[in-house]
Amino acid sequence: MSALRTSRPARIGQYAALLAYLVFLAFPFLWLVSTAFKPAPELASLHPTWIPKDPTLDNFRQAFDEQPLLRAAANSLVAAVAAAVIAVAVATPLAYVTARHRGRLASAATGWVVISQAFPFVLVIIPLFLILKNLHLINSVFGLVLVYVVWSLPFALWMLMGYVRAVPAELEEAAAVDGAGRLRTLVSVTAPLLVPGIVATALFAFVTAWNEFFFALVLLKTPEKQTLPVVLTHFLGAEGVADLGPLAAAAFLATLPSLVVFAVLQRRITGGMLAGAVKS
Repeated sequence: MSALRTSRPARIGQYAALLAYLVFLAFPFLWLVSTAFKPAPELASLHPTWIPKDPTLDNFRQAFDEQPLLRAAANSLVAAVAAAVIAVAVATPLAYVTARHRGRLASAATGWVVISQAFPFVLVIIPLFLILKNLHLINSVFGLVLVYVVWSLPFALWMLMGYVRAVPAELEEAAAVDGAGRLRTLVSVTAPLLVPGIVATALFAFVTAWNEFFFALVLLKTPEKQTLPVVLTHFLGAEGVADLGPLAAAAFLATLPSLVVFAVLQRRITGGMLAGAVKS
């Protein structure tokens, strides 16, 4: 235990480093919120301030008037929720089989999952575009959902494998000794212990799809099908000059769903991540 003790200056240094890191993480969001409520004269000022002197909602009204934000948000929500549900539904049984039945095939599958995360978007967009074109799913939210599932599935599988390995196999063996069948053991013993991991994995898949821009830009052609990250680019002028106030207001609204989901599910996410990190 003595090795874990730190001196007072060391603790102060740790707290200072932690505080600096938190400020670094929070700075972009706080500046976004401040910009969203600033009137045009303050946005053009050469001496920017943190707190708006004359806060206004005009940027939000202008953002809704200029772009179909609600329709774009609905498209993003449908794509993100569907991608998260399908990715978790497919990844959970695959992760269980891969984690419980170790061997060369499972090791090869795990290695491929890790390697696939290094692939850049531009490497896969052409074959995905050709496949979706043959399936007549270009400019389709369903086609975009399929792409998001393919893209998030390796990471979801990798995450869930850690959670499955965190569940002691002895619990399943004890259930079998007590007479429980395989299906009963999975449903009554294993599945409840995997809930935090499934929730955390679904959340990461949701946030990944909600914030994704490149695939949506390439695959969705008509304004009616475009998602929120693509619509946000419409606040940039032809010469690349941003309409800063409405853009900040729209970006602030686009950030809210992710924050709400994290706030609601924080306890389950933290518990699941800690379980996977410590036991595996």
